[in-house]
Amino acid sequence: MNSPLNHSTLLKVDILSDVVCPWCVIGYKRLQKAIQELQLEDKISIEWHPFELNPQMSPEGENLRSHLAAKYGTTLEGSIAARKHLTELGAELGFRFNYFDEMRMYNTRKAHLLIHKAKEKGLQEAMSQALFEAFFTHQQDISDSDQLVDIAASVGFDADEARQLLGDDTEHQIIQTLEQQWLSYGFQGVPAFIFNHGVTLTGAQEIDTFKSVLERVIAEELV
Repeated sequence: MNSPLNHSTLLKVDILSDVVCPWCVIGYKRLQKAIQELQLEDKISIEWHPFELNPQMSPEGENLRSHLAAKYGTTLEGSIAARKHLTELGAELGFRFNYFDEMRMYNTRKAHLLIHKAKEKGLQEAMSQALFEAFFTHQQDISDSDQLVDIAASVGFDADEARQLLGDDTEHQIIQTLEQQWLSYGFQGVPAFIFNHGVTLTGAQEIDTFKSVLERVIAEELV
């Protein structure tokens, strides 16, 4: 299918996510697939925004299964089934979920700071994907500054600058303020996808749903 957009048109998609949210991975990968199937790769402008699912998480984190049991009442059987299902969905979309028994939930404030700052360098998508993979695939502690500096450097972000940012309390406050703004808009969870500052999809929607919304928003822009 040929894209109905002219060469200079961009469709803006704002993504609200957290790097420890598996459904954010699934949702983004489905959006990405929809964009590819509609041949819109060079027409879409994506911006990632911070949303911490657990802003009060302690520095050492918590066992993931214990955390989910306490927060959502997830049973061991439910956890096993969910991990299997997510692993299968990820594989279908080219993403490897590598769950393990002692996996931990971490504070993500520092990770969001790197994603936010990566926008200035055109590295937001690369940074987001690297952090998803670091947590879900490579079993890394994405709250640890040393590991975060290495992740940032792997996508072309200056390591010294990354380390300085991670230790800057003012920069941390900026992320917290941005998160409060999204809460004030009524967002209570992730993922959320906002198309051209209007149509919003929440959750990891199916590829066809993303395609339908993309086509509708594009048609409205061309009226």
